[in-house]
Amino acid sequence: MTKLSGFCAALALCAAFGLPSMAQTTAPSADTVLATVNGVNITLGDVIVTRMGLPAQYQSLPDDQLFTGIVDQLVQQEALAQSLGDAVSKKSTIAIQGLKRSYLSNEALLAGIKDAVSDTEIQKAYEAKYKDMAPSLEYHASHILVDSEDKAKALLADIEGGQAFAEVAKANSTDGSAEGGGDLGWFGLGAMVKPFEDAVVAAPVGKAIGPIKTDFGWHLILVTETRPKAAPPLADVQDQIAAEVQKAAVEAFIKATEDKATITRTLEGIDPAVIKDVTLLDK
Repeated sequence: MTKLSGFCAALALCAAFGLPSMAQTTAPSADTVLATVNGVNITLGDVIVTRMGLPAQYQSLPDDQLFTGIVDQLVQQEALAQSLGDAVSKKSTIAIQGLKRSYLSNEALLAGIKDAVSDTEIQKAYEAKYKDMAPSLEYHASHILVDSEDKAKALLADIEGGQAFAEVAKANSTDGSAEGGGDLGWFGLGAMVKPFEDAVVAAPVGKAIGPIKTDFGWHLILVTETRPKAAPPLADVQDQIAAEVQKAAVEAFIKATEDKATITRTLEGIDPAVIKDVTLLDK
C-alpha cells in the first residue's frame, strides 16, 4: 500500500466511525487569511466587516455568492490602492482621516447611548411630557364650503328653516367632505386654519354658524360635540417618545464628551468662503 492510499484509507475510517479527520482545519477567526495581494493579507474579518456595511438587499444574497464576491472586491480594491504607490494625494490622506474620524465617532456614540432608550426611560419621558399637559377640548364638527358669501347665507337660511345640515352639505359643499355630510371628524386646536378654528371654538354646540371666510372659501360650521383632550396612550406615541429620548441622550453624551476634552478654535481672520477653495488640497 502506498503512502497516499494509506492516507485515503485513514480518512475513510475516520468518516465511517465518526472520528476527527486528520485533514480538518482549525476553526476560522477574524485573522484567517483568505487572499494576499503583494504580501498584504485579505482576512475573514475584512470580509465580515464589509458584509456588515452592505445594504440589506445585498446581505440577503446566498452566502457562497456573497463570500466569493466580497473577497474578489477586496482583492481588486487592494490591488488598485497599491497601484498608487507613494503617490497618495493630500486630498486622499485627509479623506481617509475623515472616514476614520467619522467611523470611530459613530462607534463611540453608539456605545455611549446603548442603554439610553429603555422601556423605563421611555415611560419616564412619556409621563414627564404629558403630566402637565394643559387642559383643552377636541371638537367634532361638520362644515359646508361654498365660493360666495351670498351662497353661504342662503344655505344657512335653509338650515335654519329646518333642512338637515348633512343633506345641505351633500348637495352643495365643494370639498371632499361633502359625501359624508360635511363631517370633519374629531380635531384639536392647531389642526384647522385660524379663522375656522376661532369660529369652532366660539360656536355653540348643535347650532350652525357662518358664513366664515378662509382662504378656501366661505364656510358654514356645525359643532356637534366636544370632549376633553386626553393624553394619547403610550402605545400610540412610543416611537416618537423613543426618538426624543434618543435625541436627548445623543446631545447629552456629545456635550459630556466635549466638556471633558481640551478644545480650542482659531477661526478668527479666516474667510468662511475659503471652504470652496479646492486648490488648497494641491499645496
